[in-house]
Amino acid sequence: MSTAFEVSPNIPTQLGLKPGELVRVRSASQIFATLGPDGTIDGLPFMPEMLKYCGRTLPVAQRADVTCAGAGAVRRMQDAVHLQRVRCDGSAHDGCQAACLMFWKEAWLERAEDAAEPQGELTPEDEAFVAETLVPGTKVETDPDESRTLYRCQATEIPKASEPLRFREVDQYVRGLKSWKAPKILKGLVIEVFNLWQSFSKRHLPKRLLIAGGNTYPFVVGQLEKGKTPSEKLDLEPGDLVRIKSKEEIVATLDHTNRNKGLTFDSELAVYCGRVARVQARVNHIIEESTGEMVDIKSDCIMLEGVVCAGDYHRFCTRAIYSYWREIWLEKIDPGEAVDVDAPCANRWCRT
Repeated sequence: MSTAFEVSPNIPTQLGLKPGELVRVRSASQIFATLGPDGTIDGLPFMPEMLKYCGRTLPVAQRADVTCAGAGAVRRMQDAVHLQRVRCDGSAHDGCQAACLMFWKEAWLERAEDAAEPQGELTPEDEAFVAETLVPGTKVETDPDESRTLYRCQATEIPKASEPLRFREVDQYVRGLKSWKAPKILKGLVIEVFNLWQSFSKRHLPKRLLIAGGNTYPFVVGQLEKGKTPSEKLDLEPGDLVRIKSKEEIVATLDHTNRNKGLTFDSELAVYCGRVARVQARVNHIIEESTGEMVDIKSDCIMLEGVVCAGDYHRFCTRAIYSYWREIWLEKIDPGEAVDVDAPCANRWCRT
């Protein structure tokens, strides 16, 4: 039986936080008092991986008003932010390596200047809530006859914690100005309108009238047959320096679904072509957001330091998901070669 926490009427659920503001994460007891019996608020779970941040003072990286879920559908989330460099380590989810930015509801935070002294260790009531609610909440009950485990985390619950966001909802762009500069908003709008036209024209216009064959910008169009994409073995390890190949070289390795052995190369990755980055990790298993299943990755899959989705083609989504790279898309740089590691610091997310 889960411990009940008294909900404090003095905890505001809306702070209107902006990027750069300093906040203190509330104590575990205060946060637990905002959660329902399932360990969520507005459908968003507070995960065990977040406990270690209770009482810490951290800067806000971005507001999380616009986010994407599953196959990239853009959605609106209320009263949530991302904190700088606060990513999930997967410790309560059997070592998932996705390293997602965590969502923080404003009810779980307080401005640093208004914060009281942080609470110390977890109380017995806190520990009981963790053991009886938060930890069991990381998995979903399945049919006992099925030999699979389904996981539950903030990423899998985005559809429940958000609502659909339509292109014509103007206030999303006004909100975006709190996190992004006006030129990014304008560029994104132009690209979005162009790509909407491309999708429409490809369905309704004769081929001779199409721009670039009706393909969406930045025109990543693989041509190989499915199941016949090439591979290359570089034996990359964390710390190795690599140069990301040109878009043309990478496109030449893709099938007509823009995948190489099942891994998609999409528009958000194309911006990094030609840049130098350092290998952060080899990715072996991640939770598939749309299903909650742990996916064991058998082919090469590389994560690069600071190389994340900037949301330029997803209406300014702020999740900054790490991009995954095949070794054939990369060139290993000799340790003695003089190069500048420009990819992490060339994007606005290097602080996350």
